[in-house]
Amino acid sequence: MTITLADLLTVASIGLVQLLAVMSPGPSFLITARTAVAQSRTAGVKVALGLGAGTVVWAVAALLGLNVLFHAFPPLFIAMKVAGALFLLWIAFQILRHSADPIILDTAKAGAVENPFLKGLLTQLSNPKVVVFFGSIFVAMLPSSVPAWMAVTLVVIVSLNEVWWYSALALFFGSERVRRFYAKAKVWIDRVTGVFLGVLGGKLLLSSAEAI
Repeated sequence: MTITLADLLTVASIGLVQLLAVMSPGPSFLITARTAVAQSRTAGVKVALGLGAGTVVWAVAALLGLNVLFHAFPPLFIAMKVAGALFLLWIAFQILRHSADPIILDTAKAGAVENPFLKGLLTQLSNPKVVVFFGSIFVAMLPSSVPAWMAVTLVVIVSLNEVWWYSALALFFGSERVRRFYAKAKVWIDRVTGVFLGVLGGKLLLSSAEAI
C-alpha cells in the first residue's frame, strides 16, 4: 500500500471542508445547545455522539455511491428531503408547544423524557445540510478510486469532527451561568428556535414539492 502526498492532501482537504460545514449554524447546533441548557452537559454530549453516529452512516453511504444512487433515482433524493423537512417541522412544533413549560433541571427526569443520542442520530440523518454535503461536495472531492485506508480514515475524521465540535458546544451551553440565563429567557429562546427550525423545514418542504 502506497500513500502519496496527494492522497494525504485529499484527506486533509475533505476533513477541513467538512469541519467548516459542521461549524456553520444549523439544526444540529440549535438542538445540541438547547438540550445542553435544558437538561445537562451529559445530555448534550449524548446528542453529539448521536450526530457522530449519523455522520458515519452518511459518510459510508457516500463512499458506497450515494451520489450515483440519487442521480439514478431522483425520487429517492426528494423523499429524503421531504422526510428531513417533516422531522424539522415536528421538532419545531414540539419546541413551540412546550415553550412556556418550566425548564426541567432534574437530569434524571429529563433523561426519562427523551433519548438524547437518538435525537442526535435522527437529526443528523434528516439534516438537509448533511445530505447535500455528503451527496455532492464530499463525493466530488473524492478521487476516482478510493483505497480502503482512505475510506476508513475519512469516516473516522468526519465523525470525530462532528463529535468533538458539538461536545464542546454542549459543555459550553451546559454551564450553570448559561443554564440560568436560559431558565429566565426560555419562552423567547424556544420560540425563536422553533420558528427558525419551522421556517427551515417549510422551505425544504416547498423546494421538495417544486422538484416533483
